Amino acid sequence: MRWTLKPKPTQEDINRLSRELNVDALVAHLLLQRGIHNYDEAKLFFRPELEHLHDPFSMKDMQKAVERIESAIENQENILVYGDYDVDGTTSVALMASYLQESYPNVATYIPDRYEEGYGVSFQGIDYAADNDISLIIALDCGIKAIEKVVYATEKGIDFIICDHHRPGENLPDAVAILDPKQEDCTYPYKELCGCGVGFKLIQALASRKGKTAEDLILYLDLVATAIAADIVPITGENRVLAHFGLQVINTSPRIGIQALIDQVKKRTLTITDVVFIIAPRINAAGRMKHGQHAVALLTETDFNMAQQFAQEIESFNAERRNLDQETTEAALLQIQENDEENRFTSVVYNENWHKGVIGIVASRLTETYYRPTLVFTKSGDKLSASARSVKGFDIYNALEGCSDCIEQFGGHMYAAGLTLLEEQYETFKQQFEKVVSETIDPHLLQPEISIDAPLELNQITPKLMRILKQFAPFGPGNMTPVFMAEGIQDTGYARGVGEEEKHLKASISQKGSTPIGAIGFNLGNKLGLVANKKPFDAVFSLDENEWNGTVSLQLKLRDIR
Repeated sequence: MRWTLKPKPTQEDINRLSRELNVDALVAHLLLQRGIHNYDEAKLFFRPELEHLHDPFSMKDMQKAVERIESAIENQENILVYGDYDVDGTTSVALMASYLQESYPNVATYIPDRYEEGYGVSFQGIDYAADNDISLIIALDCGIKAIEKVVYATEKGIDFIICDHHRPGENLPDAVAILDPKQEDCTYPYKELCGCGVGFKLIQALASRKGKTAEDLILYLDLVATAIAADIVPITGENRVLAHFGLQVINTSPRIGIQALIDQVKKRTLTITDVVFIIAPRINAAGRMKHGQHAVALLTETDFNMAQQFAQEIESFNAERRNLDQETTEAALLQIQENDEENRFTSVVYNENWHKGVIGIVASRLTETYYRPTLVFTKSGDKLSASARSVKGFDIYNALEGCSDCIEQFGGHMYAAGLTLLEEQYETFKQQFEKVVSETIDPHLLQPEISIDAPLELNQITPKLMRILKQFAPFGPGNMTPVFMAEGIQDTGYARGVGEEEKHLKASISQKGSTPIGAIGFNLGNKLGLVANKKPFDAVFSLDENEWNGTVSLQLKLRDIR
């Protein structure tokens, strides 16, 4: 691990903000690193309000989108809400469909089959719309590159409204309206919404025409917060407001489908991290193992018993997904080793029998192991399909653009993408991708980095500091959990390996005679030798609360030690 200390704000700025907010210097330091420079910005950060949301009509084409939907309702047209099979897509469809169906019955939903249709808008989906006399498709979390598909729909008398957040290509589909804040000529002030977030802006605009405000839409924010967490978008600005209130809904009055998922895991209060690791994988499992429509059915269900039944089905899909994920990861690691590819700049692996539903997870696992841009391919019909994952600081989307002559189609973000290519192009692509990455990546990026906010003496750790840090939540990109570094600490003689195969490290540590504090280091059991026998060491950690037998105590969550 590469330890990197973030630049420290000037002492003058720290002292000024510390006085203005009446907080200690460490808290002022952390706030300045998050771009908070004065009382008003701090108030926005610590006390998000729905009134801080931007005017939805400042998004390009919003007026056109609203007018087309209103006209469809007035003329009794059939509307199809179309979304991708991942968490962002299925929550978007559940959001839009449940909002429209409150006052208008002629609304159907459609999620493409991951295996038959693949990612995004499909010709089959448009045929389904035509066969069912649907004249308006609202596409969510997809569509920004569906140029041919929109032409095909137009020929069949079907209009498109596209709500997307992916990067547009050079040309745009000829849709009635395109809502995507990443369009160059869109002046919407916040660019980092997820697909479900763009969908929420559309229902916010529709509701405003009936005299309603964001307050009236708060019960939809459990879906938006789930999508924000799962899609790993920055939790800054508008996303922070949406995530803050969405988490409140999840923990107090979630929709029946989300409550049924929570009941499966019997957890009380959920953080954004719990949403990422508990709710999101289960919603995703439907599209990975069976069909994304199962997730939409769960998230729009209003009968508690039916929701419980759907949640149990999804739980079984998730268990199946975990087993496949483990088997495929082991096979992929073996392929890299057998081909003697440990020293490349990239990992590119392929097996025609790997399950398409888990290749994205496997790509993430391989990236954790070898820490380099990674693609995992499988057979999909007569083509190969891949999921791509990157390392911090490297734009895999740009790297794929550099190999576009070998690729049939691709789309995605800086850190995650999907693509298809012809089987005969696989070896050429693999060599070209390695060449592009090796020529463009900074070698530093191939070593995982821990970004440290500030040094911290153990005697500075108090319940008051913990109370303030908890108010920094929800955490995520752009506002990560504060990470600290302490030097010259030592175990009090308690350190031991815990868990299965003693994989984790548990210790009680002190610094210069300070009161000992508990510490847990997940997957750091192999570093027990560094701390045994009261040897001094340095540690990178975040602060955490440990609840045991009804007692809550502070502890360090160790990230790395040396």
